[in-house]
Amino acid sequence: MKNVQISLELFMKLLRFHLIEDNTCADDVKRGLEQKMNTMVERELYTRFKTAPSEEEREKARQEYLDRRGMQVDFRW
Repeated sequence: MKNVQISLELFMKLLRFHLIEDNTCADDVKRGLEQKMNTMVERELYTRFKTAPSEEEREKARQEYLDRRGMQVDFRW
């Protein structure tokens, strides 16, 4: 099983949300977890782009990564 690192601020908000049941930080927790998930997905796509066994798979992963990052088609090589 892999480990995931989050900021101390997000961790403290998660504690407040779950242990103290403080719903005032629910939006911050949701936003922070979504941001972390997006970062993880982008990293996975980048890794797949760099390590894919075939040129076709590499190109597909590269296009997915660039699409996800919001890179305009005009600026791609």
